[in-house]
Amino acid sequence: MRPHIVTEASVPTRLSQWWENIPFLTSTVVFVCGIIYFVCLLVGYDSFGEVCFSPSDIVSRFQVYRIYTSILFHGSLLHVLFNMMALVPLGSEMERIMGSVRLLYVILLLATSNAIFHVLIALLAAHNPINSYEYLMNECAIGFSGILFSMIVIETSLSGAQSRSVFGLFNVPAKWYAFILLVVFQLLMSNVSLLGHLCGILSGFAYTYGLFNFLLPGTSVYSAIETSSLLSSCVRRPKFIVCTGGNSSGYIPTHSSENSSSSGFLSGNLWRNLSSMMPQREVSTQQPVQDNRFPGRGRTLGSDHGQQASALSSDSNLQARLLDDNNSGHPLDSSTLGTAQQISDGRQAGSNVTTAAVGVPQHQGAVASDEKIKKLVSMGFDRTQVEVALAAADGDLNVAVEILMSQQS
Repeated sequence: MRPHIVTEASVPTRLSQWWENIPFLTSTVVFVCGIIYFVCLLVGYDSFGEVCFSPSDIVSRFQVYRIYTSILFHGSLLHVLFNMMALVPLGSEMERIMGSVRLLYVILLLATSNAIFHVLIALLAAHNPINSYEYLMNECAIGFSGILFSMIVIETSLSGAQSRSVFGLFNVPAKWYAFILLVVFQLLMSNVSLLGHLCGILSGFAYTYGLFNFLLPGTSVYSAIETSSLLSSCVRRPKFIVCTGGNSSGYIPTHSSENSSSSGFLSGNLWRNLSSMMPQREVSTQQPVQDNRFPGRGRTLGSDHGQQASALSSDSNLQARLLDDNNSGHPLDSSTLGTAQQISDGRQAGSNVTTAAVGVPQHQGAVASDEKIKKLVSMGFDRTQVEVALAAADGDLNVAVEILMSQQS
């Protein structure tokens, strides 16, 4: 008999599988930065003063291209290796959430904001009347690490963790995680741009707390870019991640900006986001526990005003769907139309559902139907679907539940 042989995938196979799991934009950035470094190494190019980020050249000569060329060039093999190894997990996670086109725009936005913060701080430090720091204006910085520090802040806010581990040695509060990394890198490595990394952290916090929301386009803009003929070859690639439209506000959801709109900076959300950073006294609030058997968001029983508004909205939505079905060539049966007409007429008369057909007084039948509707709505079902299902089930609660569950499945 042949012995049992355990074979393992070779190193090239594992590297190929690892590379295929990296999304399109992240792998493209890694490839471009690696190729640029090795080309510079082969041709002996070391004049980084022409492409680095220099505040004095940007201010005096208006060489804006340095904002974007500086993030693609690296000074040594360890420099590009460490930066790209850090980019792969951070960029992959953000790209899977945001999409490839949206992440590209966010990277450009972060690079621009990093440069603005860098120039402003350098100008303030250089023209400080107490103690000026002229060398900050002549600093020449290159590398992708400024963007990485912004991504670290955004990813930390996205995770919602209360603490993070620094190299597996000790835990620090999540809010100070990026600052601790900044201090550690500054102590362990030489020739590191403190101001460049600090500006990356500031840009990350500005993005997280909604200061850039007014600069972020909606989902339709990203979708239009993805459907253009220029990106047709890229979109067809399996690693390309399309913006699905789940985040209509155009920015990555975080624990502090999850429910804010894209115009939060202009609509007063700035103060609310900044106030969330201040220490506050903990207040215990009882929140309803959601049962996994009944998906959806429950509604509080007894909120008459909210239910009346929801009833009017569901009534208009039901009538709109009925009109659309009639106009599209798919006529509804007479029972459904009759049910919808009964619901509409009943609401106009001051009750939710008419029950005169079963021989019950109108007021008592309306109360009984309201109780059934409230029970089903509290289970997470849509009110309009609940009303139609109850009408189709002749008021039988169990049959209505079966109808609603079959519609969701």
